[in-house]
Amino acid sequence: MRRKRVPISLVVNGEEVFVDIEPRQTLLELLRDELDLTGARRGCEENFCGACTVMLDGVAVHSCSVLALQAQGRKVTTIEGLATNGQLHPLQEAFVEHGALQCGYCSPGIILSALALLSEEPRPTEEKIRDSLVGNTCRCTGYVKIVQAIQSAAVKMEGGAL
Repeated sequence: MRRKRVPISLVVNGEEVFVDIEPRQTLLELLRDELDLTGARRGCEENFCGACTVMLDGVAVHSCSVLALQAQGRKVTTIEGLATNGQLHPLQEAFVEHGALQCGYCSPGIILSALALLSEEPRPTEEKIRDSLVGNTCRCTGYVKIVQAIQSAAVKMEGGAL
């Protein structure tokens, strides 16, 4: 039996989107399956690993635990929305420069969590960076290069717009 679909509108990576969704559909499912934005990864799908992290109105959220209906009228930023005119965002550049990408599966979520942190605290301490990444699991690294990349990006972004 097919469920009734509900129309919603939201802004994804700066573009207004109108889409019909199933009421039980998660934001992760909407992004990946309907909008073909695959940067938010399917990981645990239990609000634990952070591979699906996106920004919702500037706040990092695990999109597997947010209903698409909750994004009605709101702004969603995915990893695909960070680069501008083919130019990587300073956080993305720093991750490349510092070798913080490893296998890359968790990187989009970590970068968006870091962006949320830097928008609130432009020069966070190492402890604050590590605390902000608690909801993001990376199995390839000890987070040293990730922390270095975030610190480097913070310096580059200081005084500039996020």
